[in-house]
Amino acid sequence: MNRVVAVRADVVEALERGGAVVALESTLISHGLPRPDNLQLAREVEKLVREEGAVPATVGVIGGVPKVGLDASELELIAEEDGIQKLSARDLAFALATKSHGATTVAATAHLAALAGVEVFATGGLGGVHREARESWDVSADLITLARTPVAVVCSGVKSILDVPATLEALETFGVPVAGFRTLRFPGFYLTDSGSPLDWSLDSEEEAARAILALREVGPEDSGLLIANPIPEDDQLDPALHDRTLEAALAGLKQENVRGKGVTPYLLDYFRRMTEGESLRVNKQIIRNNARLAARISVQLANLRATQRT
Repeated sequence: MNRVVAVRADVVEALERGGAVVALESTLISHGLPRPDNLQLAREVEKLVREEGAVPATVGVIGGVPKVGLDASELELIAEEDGIQKLSARDLAFALATKSHGATTVAATAHLAALAGVEVFATGGLGGVHREARESWDVSADLITLARTPVAVVCSGVKSILDVPATLEALETFGVPVAGFRTLRFPGFYLTDSGSPLDWSLDSEEEAARAILALREVGPEDSGLLIANPIPEDDQLDPALHDRTLEAALAGLKQENVRGKGVTPYLLDYFRRMTEGESLRVNKQIIRNNARLAARISVQLANLRATQRT
């Protein structure tokens, strides 16, 4: 484990005995969900991971200290304090130097999880290539971080504000393996199907764990792995409502000149208001589903490793 990263005691114990651990991102808590839903869901998701037999490790930076496994008071701080910094991987050094509090994005969470030795990470949606990226160069650091960080990320695709085909092309260019979980269609976050096909599908948690092991054996050595877990059709946002809201959200982004780190919070808040809370319901269910799946995969990974040792 990296000496700069503080790892909660039960996470250390699980890692040392080869147990199952799931990293969880904290930007969802500080910037992705409204209060008090954010803290309630953060606690619920950690409980769900434990119920599946894994140890949850919510990642964040507290007073300049990167932490893999926030305690109860630190979780409350991230959820309830104003002015929490949104930290991507490139921001971590500044947060440490200034002793800041910060919530970690997918990129920063994956990076810190890998430093601690955590191999499986659950989140809602991945960052990606933004529309009109040819002019703005707005491409999420999540993509390049996955290419050089040995963590398997369970997510529900990318948010519909993004250019999904371009995001998948970028992941291919960076050499990041992508598979659907029991699907050959890439999910669209609020929607079960983004409209983009996938080449590979993993049919079980054990198969996903075997893919993680195989990636470590054949490489690329430091690459991450993306497991796309779609929300069931019965739980997705109504597609017609989604499309109307997305069109209006895109216009709002352009009109208000929202860019960079501000895009996702703007999008989530806009969808929540315009769908009268329906998108928030979907968002919560996505996070629950992905946490459960990541925990099950992590348990299978631990079991396979135990079998290899005997």
